[in-house]
Amino acid sequence: MTRGPQLLNYDVVVAGGGPAGSTVAALLAEYGHSVLLVERESVPRLHVGESLIPAANDVLSRLGMIDEMLASPFPKKYSVQFVTESGRESEPFYFDGFQSTGPGHTWQVIRSEFDRMLVDNARRRGATIMPETKLRAPDGPSGSFEQLDLCSSDGSAYRVATRVFVDATGQSALIGSTLGFKQVDPVLRNATVWSHFRGAHRDAGRDAGATIILNSREKKSWFWYIPLPDDVVSVGCTGALGYMFPGDGESAEQVFQQELDRCPPLQRRLAVAERIEPYRVTKDFSYKCRPGAGAGWVMVGDAYGFIDPVYSSGAFLALKSGEMAADTINAALISKDLSPERLGSWQATYDVGVENFRRLVYAFYDMDFNFGRFLARFPEHRGRVTDVLVGNVFKPDVELMFDDVSAELVEPGQ
Repeated sequence: MTRGPQLLNYDVVVAGGGPAGSTVAALLAEYGHSVLLVERESVPRLHVGESLIPAANDVLSRLGMIDEMLASPFPKKYSVQFVTESGRESEPFYFDGFQSTGPGHTWQVIRSEFDRMLVDNARRRGATIMPETKLRAPDGPSGSFEQLDLCSSDGSAYRVATRVFVDATGQSALIGSTLGFKQVDPVLRNATVWSHFRGAHRDAGRDAGATIILNSREKKSWFWYIPLPDDVVSVGCTGALGYMFPGDGESAEQVFQQELDRCPPLQRRLAVAERIEPYRVTKDFSYKCRPGAGAGWVMVGDAYGFIDPVYSSGAFLALKSGEMAADTINAALISKDLSPERLGSWQATYDVGVENFRRLVYAFYDMDFNFGRFLARFPEHRGRVTDVLVGNVFKPDVELMFDDVSAELVEPGQ
């Protein structure tokens, strides 16, 4: 006699153990709902998105994790600095004095450790965690997530009934990919090559943990430079997909070295450094999924959408979307209204903040736009630029600078 799958029942099933999924799971469990968090990989796992921005501190505070972050070995990040294609370094954009900075800084994190901390926090708050477990997407064009089939790494099978399914599957975007909702950004069709190095140069004092954004010559590409614990830095290079990988024969190492040769300031920082991880590649990673909610399901974090990494918005937006979704799901469960309109009611507000990030990303990639020139012409916007870098993208007056940004460039797609 064949044994069938074990039958389980939860108020909420969350697929994905990254920042978005762990936040949803922790907060909904704290509200008193039964929550199952399913993660297909083991935790911890290596991941990009290592640089937090200060607005993330609000969500971390609500999760009760600030003391844990302060006790961690993660370097403190007090600022962001830009280096032009000619090698000129900007004054750092310090976070001190801006809303949502909490202790006046945020952190550069090892994502495997940070994600583990978030998952452990969800477990402490009452969520059930199932790592190394695969979830099978429902058959059919419309998708129904009221009943889910799971298979763990030891071969155990489960059938789970749930009232709400939360897609937090990151860039694989389970629902968006399965139902055809994933739309690649027509402008930000980029590729990134990244790795970790040990022994690279670091600035002194509170600048030691700063994120540095360095343009290569002619602004064909840009590099991130993110200090991590144990004398390690994360370095990634991003550029247009067709420029970075024009054919099929380029290796990740060749592309990285080609662009490093065009960025003398980064060459100096990496002069005596040793690469300790293989090169990794991500392509075509700017997209959105619409609609973002359906009957009994909702997308959060990268499963809902992702924009370019230049302003380190990814982890913050994952945390913030998880928080906003959790509050909305809680109210929906109490009211027994699990309609798409109710479950997705937080997304319009969230989309405004994402749009503020996106418009400044477009400015960054415009060959004729220069932040130094822009702020010299419009010094009243320096605080608003820093607001975006801090993550205060939901403030109404942030949008006021974009008319003047448009005076400096023609926005892509217009």
